Amino acid sequence: MASRLQPIGWTTALIALGVCFFRGGNQVALKFGLTGFPPFPTAFLRMIVGALAVGLWAVVRGADLKIRTDERRPLAQLTLLFLVQIGILHIGADYTSPAYAVILINSNPIFANLIAHFVVPEDRLSPARVLGLAGAFIGVVVVSLGRPDAALARNPLAGNFAVLVSGILVAARLVYTQRLVQRIEPAKLVFWQMVLSLPGFALAAWIAGQGIRGPVTWQAVAGTSYQGAVVSGLTFMAWAVLLQKHSPGSLSVFSFTVPIFGILLSGWLFGEALTSRLIFGALTVTGGIAVATRAGRKAVIEAG
Repeated sequence: MASRLQPIGWTTALIALGVCFFRGGNQVALKFGLTGFPPFPTAFLRMIVGALAVGLWAVVRGADLKIRTDERRPLAQLTLLFLVQIGILHIGADYTSPAYAVILINSNPIFANLIAHFVVPEDRLSPARVLGLAGAFIGVVVVSLGRPDAALARNPLAGNFAVLVSGILVAARLVYTQRLVQRIEPAKLVFWQMVLSLPGFALAAWIAGQGIRGPVTWQAVAGTSYQGAVVSGLTFMAWAVLLQKHSPGSLSVFSFTVPIFGILLSGWLFGEALTSRLIFGALTVTGGIAVATRAGRKAVIEAG
């Protein structure tokens, strides 16, 4: 049977770049949200908006969101991982700047490659992939030790470390999710991990004594809504539609623009300086991951 996958055209390229642009704004939006709400309430509100968006889309598509008995345990495990990862990300983003956070959180393919090497038999690391990942990791170290503007980062080293840990957990979540989507609808996974995480974020906010941080401005509301409706909702839907027509490998090329868009948006909206450390880190992280991804795709083709 001939493959129904289509080559990337101009329309697809523009849509994919648009999705990456919106994803690049996620850390900027999170920083705006944190001006009005502490980390855990921000996550709670974000998940409500995101679950509504994805749930509505799933209903319109006629997707089955009912949890089967054999899906309860993996969904619970995925939710726990998601809860911890998002919680740490929001804490880290509260301490560091959006530009640094967007680079560190998007370093997750480095760790996804390393994890997959040990748990996915057909996804072993080649010398070329190791070289690319090593280069990307140098960029991660350079960014992690950076100190952005104090006005945007009250404790940058702690914040950078927390976001990096969150990136590692993203990698673990992606590897686990890739296994689950073989038997569970992706929309169901995304919807329920957000819904089931709500009690956890509410409990964490109560234990930490987090409520409203200060005057709730329209920027804080817009930032939190953006994360849920646009990042968790719109971009997920758009990417899912693209994946119906194009291969994941061909679309992954566009993902390398996410940190670049994030840095530019932070510079524009927060006036964050584009330092040589920041630029070097962004280029080495994205470049190294690109080399590793290309090598990985070549290995799969040769193995096939």
